[in-house]
Amino acid sequence: MDRVFINSLEVLSTIGVYEWEKTIKQKLVFDLVLAFDNRPAAATDDINLALDYAVLSQRVVEYAQNNVFELLETMAERVAALILDEFNVPGLQLTLSKPGAVVMAANVGVQITRGDFYGSSAQGNLG
Repeated sequence: MDRVFINSLEVLSTIGVYEWEKTIKQKLVFDLVLAFDNRPAAATDDINLALDYAVLSQRVVEYAQNNVFELLETMAERVAALILDEFNVPGLQLTLSKPGAVVMAANVGVQITRGDFYGSSAQGNLG
């Protein structure tokens, strides 16, 4: 299975468990790796057969800007479900970071894998 990736997609969003966090926008960073068969698009040079990462990126940004959650875990699950539901990808790996959330750390976040990220044909090759 091929992979399409989107790195360091930055969004300002309202997220956090503390009351002061619910009144401000904070930077979130999405890193996405999407399982996708690129062969049909490559064979025809047709964007309609490709995973349009610009459209997908815009959808993630709009969703994150327009929804409020307390936990990164919730945001990650909801964005993963949105991508699996609205885009023709069998699986994905999503990393969601909240830079500056912990003063002593450069970054903190969560990473999830959902759907058939490895491809059913890859199972026999894992050995």
